[in-house]
Amino acid sequence: MTKKYKLPVLSAVVLVVATGCAATAVQEKPTEQSTYLNGYPTRDRVEYVLNCIAQHGGLNYISQYACGCKIDKIAEKLSFEDYDAAKTFTNLRGMPGESGAAFRDPKQSKDLRKKLKEVEEFAEKSCFVK
Repeated sequence: MTKKYKLPVLSAVVLVVATGCAATAVQEKPTEQSTYLNGYPTRDRVEYVLNCIAQHGGLNYISQYACGCKIDKIAEKLSFEDYDAAKTFTNLRGMPGESGAAFRDPKQSKDLRKKLKEVEEFAEKSCFVK
């Protein structure tokens, strides 16, 4: 996919997601199920899927389906609280010095990062056809 087509495709995906979220917000009494699926907020699911699609060569049916499958498999194996903490530890462990040590060194950080990596590998093998 050329660069000039990536922005319109991404814009279309965002529009579809935003429209779906707007339709959900109109409900008189939103249910827990409509806001969270397996404890994962819709925003976090969409963010994961978009990042996954970008890592797998851009938007196409295969990557879209497989990345949606992947976040579902992760949600089955890892609570959102653990996923969110592991993602935070992973993203911030590269900070230099003492600031980064708070995210890099604790046992909880190492355990959650390891578990997230294992769960993502399992999800990758389960969802992507090789």
